[in-house]
Amino acid sequence: MKIALIGASGFVGAAVLQEALDREHQVTGIVRNPQKLPQHAALTAVAGDVHDASALAALIAGHDAVIHAFNPGWGNANIRAEFIQGTEAIYAAAKQAGVKRLLVVGGAGSLYVAPGLQLIDTPDFPAEYKDGAEGARQALNLLKTETSLDWSFISPPAHLHPGERSGQFRIGGDELLMKGDEPAGISVADLAVAIIDELERPAHVQQRFTVGY
Repeated sequence: MKIALIGASGFVGAAVLQEALDREHQVTGIVRNPQKLPQHAALTAVAGDVHDASALAALIAGHDAVIHAFNPGWGNANIRAEFIQGTEAIYAAAKQAGVKRLLVVGGAGSLYVAPGLQLIDTPDFPAEYKDGAEGARQALNLLKTETSLDWSFISPPAHLHPGERSGQFRIGGDELLMKGDEPAGISVADLAVAIIDELERPAHVQQRFTVGY
């Protein structure tokens, strides 16, 4: 496949990039600083402004799929607004470019822990992640009204960490995955496996899903 990967140098994006290249896909890595990306025959590194929908559309035109792994940065005081603005531009760019397949990397905050109760709304949700999680929740809500894109939204489990690729994990839907009495986790390498699996064998079109051990 020809994949446009937005945010290819980030924590999740870099793992997704490696997984896609290992499976011999052609990747256009769209980042603020292309020099941060590795050299690879199947990788084209380009500078892109995630808030400029028209320019972004020109970069992703002709691709089979777009992966939205953009994150303004957890230390960014405007993370919520910038995540929403960037997401809206990515959605618009995909439609303008005629690329129907879109996979969005969100957060665990919008997963349900009880009927009608999302993780982000629980008392113990970490304050330092709340703005970013709210931005991701709004990105999902926007997608739920989108009918012209073949979108999928992946929420990592509560614990996302560096680690090895096993290729073994559970797949869930809208509810937070648990491991006994504790929230489940996954390595970023295995999250990347789930993302590329979904592009190669679509199973959650116009749906949100989650993964975890």
